[in-house]
Amino acid sequence: MACDEPAGLSGIFTRQNSASTVSLDFEPDADYKFVEALEERYKCASCHLVLRNPHQTGCGHRFCQQCILSLRELNAVPTCPVDKETIKMHEVFKDNCCKREVLNLHVFCKNIPDCNSKIILGRYQEHLQQCLFESVQCTNDGCSDQILRKDLKEHLSQHCKFREEMCQYCNKHVVLINIKNHEENDCPDYPVPCLQNCSQIILKKEIEKHHAVCPEAEVECLYKQYGCPVKVKRGKLAEHENSALREHMLQILDKNSQLEEQISDLYKSLECKEIKIQQLAEAIKKCEKEFRQFTQVFGKNSNLMVSTQALASHLDKSARLESQVKQLIQMASQQQSKLDLRPLFDTIENVKQKIALMETYDQRLVVLESQSSKHDLQINIHKAQLNKNEERFKLLEGTCYNGKLIWKITDYKMKKKEAVEGRVLSIFSQPFYTSRCGYRLCARAYLNGDGSGKGTHISLYFVVMRGEFDSLLLWPFKQKVTLMLLDQSGKKNHIVEVFRADPNSSSFKRPDGEMNIASGCPRFVPHTVLENTKNTYIRDDTLFLKVVVDLTDLEEL
Repeated sequence: MACDEPAGLSGIFTRQNSASTVSLDFEPDADYKFVEALEERYKCASCHLVLRNPHQTGCGHRFCQQCILSLRELNAVPTCPVDKETIKMHEVFKDNCCKREVLNLHVFCKNIPDCNSKIILGRYQEHLQQCLFESVQCTNDGCSDQILRKDLKEHLSQHCKFREEMCQYCNKHVVLINIKNHEENDCPDYPVPCLQNCSQIILKKEIEKHHAVCPEAEVECLYKQYGCPVKVKRGKLAEHENSALREHMLQILDKNSQLEEQISDLYKSLECKEIKIQQLAEAIKKCEKEFRQFTQVFGKNSNLMVSTQALASHLDKSARLESQVKQLIQMASQQQSKLDLRPLFDTIENVKQKIALMETYDQRLVVLESQSSKHDLQINIHKAQLNKNEERFKLLEGTCYNGKLIWKITDYKMKKKEAVEGRVLSIFSQPFYTSRCGYRLCARAYLNGDGSGKGTHISLYFVVMRGEFDSLLLWPFKQKVTLMLLDQSGKKNHIVEVFRADPNSSSFKRPDGEMNIASGCPRFVPHTVLENTKNTYIRDDTLFLKVVVDLTDLEEL
């Protein structure tokens, strides 16, 4: 980095050896480790550190630019600390030649031994700006971690708690340390459980919309206006309406009775008003009659003042009566409007329609129950067929065609208990074949023993089954058969029994039915050996049996 000479020095020092401007520089007061020992001629005569912007005095000694300025400021007559000669400032000059030599001295990176770079002093700061082992501060706002430059990228992308991550719900970029608070408080797409415990998860922005249809939200009965006080979950509202239909009808009838009583009271009040109106009308007629009589009497009388006063009195009385009549007429019209029974008739009609609809629903319910029974029967038939197909697929998936069977028997304790109790005496393995078109075979096991091994041993038998290609195969079956109980410890301490099929036995002739009589070992393995905890024939309540057919001299179709 270039460091120009400060303003004010150009007039103090003589500029000599001025070659092209040097663009290199270094920081002072740093503990530089030079590749080769620093020579005395490159050290400041005042601070004894490496020369920075060296200046040479008339006596031939070199000083840092800052050091020579300090000598001048501290002493009225500066003297050289080496030879005590007076320093004449006009003889001091900037030693660019020495500066180039200093800036080209090789130093080790301060991050040695991690960084083994050797750099010229002038490029030292430039190297630190790129050094992978330089400690730098994380560039994310809020993070004060210091990290090696080589780890900065990984820190920014994976470890910094102040890095921005995309919210997995709303795809908005959020500072990682705030992401949980954002999700729980600000994210509109954050899934939250329904407050009504309906087990549904809803986006926060749709929670109010969900509550309007939530089956677990408590709502008032639709017949509340008729007196039903029940609050029930929305999902059970229809059930409540059906179960409380009689109570609702009674409440509606009770409400109608109350309304009829109110109507009757209003009619009575109206009749009273009408009687009062008639009485007032008669009083008016009477006043009019008296007024005519007074007119006739006072028309002949010379006392005009008296007649005028009487006339005014009758006129006032007539006006008051007329006003009262108008009020009564207005009250009567209001009472008549209150007696408008159309809303009541509409309500009763709606109730009648609902009752008729309920009766229709009962009839439809009977039909639907009948149809549902038929559908259930069909579904059960399909389920049975699917179970058969599933069993067949499992058999096909696990079928072997190389004369070997690995039979995994799970839930040993339960199956043995069923055998002891006489519920399921024996179990069969899945079929296996000597080849694709070979003999069809299986194994049969009595977990509580059979014959001489009953109650003490597992009995294991070999079974020849009817196959699709029996007419093409040689009969009787004559191959050697190996029965094995596999050791699950990995030590291969298997229990093995071997026998060769007896050609004279009916067990190995061509099957007439689904399978021949089983043949094998009634005392294959004692329960005491099988269930001994020191042995490893049973693990996780599971054992493995193996059947191997010797395919030697067996022709493949």
